[in-house]
Amino acid sequence: MSLSHLLRVPAVLALLTAGWSVAISSVQAEESAWPQFRGPHADGQADAKGLPVSWSEEKNVAWKAPVPHKGWSTPLVLGHQVWLTSATEDGHGFFVHCYDRETGAVKHEARLFTSDAPEPLGNDLNSYASCTGSLEAGRVFLHFGSYGTACLDTATFKEIWRRTDLPCRHYRGPGSSVFPWKDTIILTMDGVDVQYLTALDKATGRTVWKTDRNTEFDDLDAGGKPTSDGDYRKAYSTPIPIVVGGKTQIVSTGSKATVAYDPDTGKEIWRACYKGFSNASQPIWIDGLLVLNTGHGKAVLRAYRITPETTGDITDHLVWEQTKYIPTRSSPVAGGGLIYVMADNGFISAVDPKDGELLFSERTIGACSASPICADGRLYFCNERGDTFVVEPGREYKSLSRNTLEAGIMASPVAAGKELYLRTKTHLYRIAEKTPAPSAP
Repeated sequence: MSLSHLLRVPAVLALLTAGWSVAISSVQAEESAWPQFRGPHADGQADAKGLPVSWSEEKNVAWKAPVPHKGWSTPLVLGHQVWLTSATEDGHGFFVHCYDRETGAVKHEARLFTSDAPEPLGNDLNSYASCTGSLEAGRVFLHFGSYGTACLDTATFKEIWRRTDLPCRHYRGPGSSVFPWKDTIILTMDGVDVQYLTALDKATGRTVWKTDRNTEFDDLDAGGKPTSDGDYRKAYSTPIPIVVGGKTQIVSTGSKATVAYDPDTGKEIWRACYKGFSNASQPIWIDGLLVLNTGHGKAVLRAYRITPETTGDITDHLVWEQTKYIPTRSSPVAGGGLIYVMADNGFISAVDPKDGELLFSERTIGACSASPICADGRLYFCNERGDTFVVEPGREYKSLSRNTLEAGIMASPVAAGKELYLRTKTHLYRIAEKTPAPSAP
C-alpha cells in the first residue's frame, strides 16, 4: 500500500460515526449492485429500497473519500467493492480506483494507461475518464476510449488483458461506456475519423465482431472530404438493450443516426436518421416505443414503434416528437409510466409516452450533465452545482428535497442496496439513512 493510501484511510475512517448500519451481505442481490452505466437494467432504473431522501455534508454521509485527478465516470458497485476511474487533467495518465464499500478505504489504485500525446478536450464538459466500465463477479472492465481498455481480476487486482489498438479520434475526449453482453463487452467508438461498434471477448479481450456505422454524413465537399472540424461526426452515447419479439436488440445513438444491432453478430437491424450530432443522451424504451434524442443542433425527442417486423430505414415512421426542454447531455428515465428529462439548463420535465405531451417543466438552478435515476419510487436529478433534486413521479412536479454537496456533480448517481453513491468533482460519497444505535440493555 502506497503512502497516499495510508494517508487517505484515516481521513476516510474519521468520517464514520457511531450508529451506522454498515453490514453488507456477502451474497449480493441485484438491488445491491450497480454493475454498469445506468445500473443493472442499463436504463437508470434501480431495484434499491430504503434510500435516503435528504442529506448534506453533515447529514446521512456514511463516508466521503477523496478521488484523485479528474473523471466523470459513474461508480460501479458489487459485493464489498466500489470501482471508478480517473485521469490526469492533461490526459497523460489513466487510473483505476477500488474502494471498500463498508468503510470507503482505498483497496486498490493503479495507473493503467499512459498517453504521450492526448488530444485536448477543448472544454470542461468532458474528461479523459468519462467512460463507465462494467463490473461482474471476479472481473472489472475499465475503458478510456482509444486510450485503452483493460480487464482486472477483482480479487487479486491483477491485469487479465488489455487493448490499446482500437483506433478512434475522439476529438473532445471519450464518453461512451462499456455495455456487457453475454460473454462479451461491447464498445462504442464514435470519433471524427471512424465510427464503429465492436464486441470483445470477456475472457481474452479478442475481437468477436466489429461493425462500421456507415452513416451518410452531410459535411462533405465535392471530393468527399469533411468540411467541419469533426463535431458533426463524433458522439458519446452508450447502447441500451430492448427486447422485441423475444429477441434482444441493442440500440446505439450516434451522430446523424440511431441504429439497432444484433448484439451477437453486430448486424444492423434498423436505423432512424436526423440532423443532430455530438450525441450523448441514451434512448429510452417504454411500452414498445423507442424514444431517441437527436442531439446537438436542435435536441428533439422522437418516438418510434418497434416491432419484430421493424427493419431498414424507419426515419419517416415517426409516432410523435417533443422539442421543448430536451437535454443534449443527460439521458431520460422512466417513472410511473412517464418519461422524465433534465435539460442542460436545469429544467426538469415530464413527457407522456403515449403522445409526447409535455406535462410540466420545472425550473431549477444549475446546469446538468448527469443522467437521472428512478429508485425506491423516487426520481433523483443531479446538477453541476452539487445539488440533487429528489422528485416524486407524477403528472405534476412534486419536490421531496434538494440536497447539496460541496463540489459539483458531473457523474450520474448510483443506487445500490440502501445507499446512494454520488461522485462529485473531488470526492466519492456513500449516502445512507443513519440507523439509531441500539439502546443499552
